[in-house]
Amino acid sequence: MGRGKVVIRRIDNSTNRQVTFSKRRNGLLKKAKELGILCDAEVGLMIFSSTGKLHEFASTSSMRSVIERYNKTQDESLQSPQNPASELKFWQTEAAILRQQLHNMQEDHRKLMGELYGLSVKELQNLENQLEMSLRGIRMKKEQILIDQIQELTNKQGSFVHQENLELFKKFQVYGTRDPNTVNGDTISPYDFTISEESHAHIHLQLSQPQPQNFSDRATALDST
Repeated sequence: MGRGKVVIRRIDNSTNRQVTFSKRRNGLLKKAKELGILCDAEVGLMIFSSTGKLHEFASTSSMRSVIERYNKTQDESLQSPQNPASELKFWQTEAAILRQQLHNMQEDHRKLMGELYGLSVKELQNLENQLEMSLRGIRMKKEQILIDQIQELTNKQGSFVHQENLELFKKFQVYGTRDPNTVNGDTISPYDFTISEESHAHIHLQLSQPQPQNFSDRATALDST
């Protein structure tokens, strides 16, 4: 039985993707080396992995010399007049590529809008997987935004409460120095306020019950006078 056709598309599994990259990179480097030796060609090959690591091969002394020769050739081709027939063919090829890209984008837009006629079960499954991945990313982004907003509101609320506590503490300090309810040196206020300041500048107010007055002692004192 012959080997099945390999579908050329991105490998989702990171481990399999790394293994495939290593195998095909080594094969490509080997082919480039063989091409330079067998055909006496000057070959320069640069590969950047998905993690940004550089892999290169140059059939000459260094990759720099290959790049310099490439730049020199490009400059010469830009300065020399182009053949009208070649230029026309070039732009025709570019136009065909752009038309194909536009067609692919229109097809993807049609699928996302729900026009699914003519699709096979495998294509529908691939489209479903793409939509699930997109929804998962949207939900994660939305949750992160909500968490940031909640944290911001919590910080603002804590700052506001802290400021209110400080203002109340200052007001009670002012009222305590004035003593408006003191008569002949005796305080007749029926209530007693207790203010305590703890860590993080949180102020607690405590209202105690009025103390019962001893009216018999006051009457005896008045009669004795």
